[in-house]
Amino acid sequence: MKNIILFLCILISGITVGQEKFITLEEAIEIAKKKSPDYKTLLNQNQSSYWRFRRYKASFLPQLRLDATLPRYSNSVNRLTNDNGQDIFVRSNQSRVDGELSLNQNVSFTGGTLSFSSQLERVDIFGDNGATRFAVIPFSINYRQNSLLFNEFKWDRKIEPLVYEEAKRQFIESMEQISLNTARRYFSLLKAQMQSKIALTNLSNQDTLFQISKGRFKMGKIAENDLLQMELSVLNSQNTVTTNEIDLKRSSQNLARYLELDTENLVLNIPKELTTFTVTVEKALEEAKSNRKAVIEFRRKRLEAEKRVAEVRGNNRLQLSLNANFGISQQGDVFDDLFQNYNQQQNVTVSLGIPILDWGVSKSRRKLAEADKDLIFNNVDQDELEFEQEIYLHTLNWQNQRNFLKTAKKAQEIATKRFEITKKRFVLGKITITDLNLALTEKDRSVLQYLNSLEKFWVDYYTLRRLTLYDFIKNKKIEVEDITYD
Repeated sequence: MKNIILFLCILISGITVGQEKFITLEEAIEIAKKKSPDYKTLLNQNQSSYWRFRRYKASFLPQLRLDATLPRYSNSVNRLTNDNGQDIFVRSNQSRVDGELSLNQNVSFTGGTLSFSSQLERVDIFGDNGATRFAVIPFSINYRQNSLLFNEFKWDRKIEPLVYEEAKRQFIESMEQISLNTARRYFSLLKAQMQSKIALTNLSNQDTLFQISKGRFKMGKIAENDLLQMELSVLNSQNTVTTNEIDLKRSSQNLARYLELDTENLVLNIPKELTTFTVTVEKALEEAKSNRKAVIEFRRKRLEAEKRVAEVRGNNRLQLSLNANFGISQQGDVFDDLFQNYNQQQNVTVSLGIPILDWGVSKSRRKLAEADKDLIFNNVDQDELEFEQEIYLHTLNWQNQRNFLKTAKKAQEIATKRFEITKKRFVLGKITITDLNLALTEKDRSVLQYLNSLEKFWVDYYTLRRLTLYDFIKNKKIEVEDITYD
């Protein structure tokens, strides 16, 4: 039997033999915030939000653009309609090169786009009557606006900064969620290590007591039933050791792979309790409303709903668009003569669209947008209530968690002491094997209950940080450095 116990001890200890790595909960969290798969996914999500905001900001800066047509050659017969309304066929043998340099600026105040441009075109005609002609527009101002009744730029200026701020706060919340995920994996391995240690200790104790029971049975001091019960306890302990070894291996892999460590032989310590600090519901709600991305999300959803209603109202019954242009131009056969005696060119186009008879389509579209807005507002109101309720309940729960932890710790101490006393009394033959097993079960349960209570204590702490984005120990907001992707 001793050889079996020795083999099981070597099997379990093999998990921590070799390149052992000692790691605390705080160290594991710091590693996870830099190397875990969740962090890498978070970086990709944050990068998308970053470039979306950069694109939005750039859209209100002047855009310089060059558009050109490289030599386009055409030698074909085309059908044309002459001044008499007759169709004739004309051969075309020519090439054309043109280019335009434009400076475009979106105007947020009006919702249109202002452009300054210059154009140059050259046409080469081949054949017996070959010639070269030029056309130039040295200066042209153009303003275009798709809708005079709806300014999309105005709404974007309200919404896009909220979207970006929401993404930044989401990044911080997700970093706190990484702390939560790490804590759960850490305690899962810690409990597996403790269970394996308890199982090995119990097996050793059960074997020792079994040997004592065999001697007492030979002396006629205990019945055969008690001896068989003790032997059964030894066999059950062996099975428990084997089962725990598998759970220990799984938990070690889960934590090591999450932290991207080069070894699974991790040695964990039991985290200490935090410094005592008080969290009031009022303070938690105040910080949550100031820091959480949900508060920004509520505002953003309301604005987006109002934007959709404004867009429908602006373009539903009356559609107005504007396109205006002013510039100078010249054309001729000699390039040097193009830049004198310019011709003016100007045009203004106002487009109007009014549905005369649409059988209520416009009204239905407007009513639908308004109904969607009301629904979104109602949903946001409910989300706000649930948001406050979650903070309220978790804060109350946190206030009681330290008391639960103290109770569990005291229960562990009492159960351990009771088992030691019970084991001594069993050796002296004053109690039965049933009483011993009961004390052993209560001792093992109390140890795991303490670890479960300690895990809940730390998980609730990091949950409180995630819900408020506030560090109540350091009394400051939780922040992370802005990440750029240039």
